[in-house]
Amino acid sequence: MITRHSVSTLLLCLCFLCASPTLHAATKDYAKTRHPIVLVGGFLAFDSIFGIEYFYGIADDLRRNGARVYETDVSELQDNETRGEELLAQIEEVLAISGASKVNIIAHSQGSPTARYVAAIRPDLVASVTSVHGMNRGTPIGTFFNKLAPENSLALALLNGMAKAFGFVWSSLSGGVNASGQSAAAIIRAANPDDAARFNKLYPQAMPTTSCGTSGAAKVNGVQYYSWGGTGGLLFTQTNPFDLLDTAMYGITPLMFAKGVKHDGVVPLCGMYLGKPIRHSYYHNHTDAQRQLLGLVGVTVNPLVLYRDQANRLKKAGL
Repeated sequence: MITRHSVSTLLLCLCFLCASPTLHAATKDYAKTRHPIVLVGGFLAFDSIFGIEYFYGIADDLRRNGARVYETDVSELQDNETRGEELLAQIEEVLAISGASKVNIIAHSQGSPTARYVAAIRPDLVASVTSVHGMNRGTPIGTFFNKLAPENSLALALLNGMAKAFGFVWSSLSGGVNASGQSAAAIIRAANPDDAARFNKLYPQAMPTTSCGTSGAAKVNGVQYYSWGGTGGLLFTQTNPFDLLDTAMYGITPLMFAKGVKHDGVVPLCGMYLGKPIRHSYYHNHTDAQRQLLGLVGVTVNPLVLYRDQANRLKKAGL
């Protein structure tokens, strides 16, 4: 028999699942860093499409707490070096506009090696790099697509055509750069753990020295390095049953990982570590880390808190 009490309990549970976790209080200067913060996204990154940001609500929350924040828009489907050159040009623009001498980069997913490239070749422009669920050692998803569409294959040619068309539309909607330079071959290569190993030999700053080391050098060439991550929910990576992105990862990407490998649905846990580890056991999957879809996350620490606390950490470090 359905009672008023049972209906109330059900509604309470639904609210509990859908609502973002409670945020702790902060002051208006809590996130006021010395240098401006630059947010860098990963695969299919954008700054804003139809008012929806890649880092959903994060930039505005940081600004409300005193930070100067700039959102970048590098190529959605490209390799780390190409994206790194695009990011460098945008950082130079940020410095010219803001009058600052350096920036603090907070990067998600492929944004991490993109940011590391800039920090390696122009450390004079970067105060810190924070890797959030960073793709620092590639992903088995890259291996899967490399086997599906190897170099010089018809399958890869078809994927390249689709990438150019999709990338043009996606980048145009977000007012992005290099809309015609999208490449399925480039992102597949960059996501492949073998190519990530090549990249890390060229740009090893702050990488752990062992294959699953949990910390690297905290400071290299004057640049501070931090990282945080997580491995999602109890059922593979699903943390919120109402999040369609969770459903996609829950149903597809875990099949590409070897049994026993901890991951967030896209990136293995061992690849998330960089520099000084903050914490890598958050109840977040890969898209929770950027508050997608539309701020839906599990009942856990709200990612807004993590970005805000990191800005405060940078502030206390004089950055």
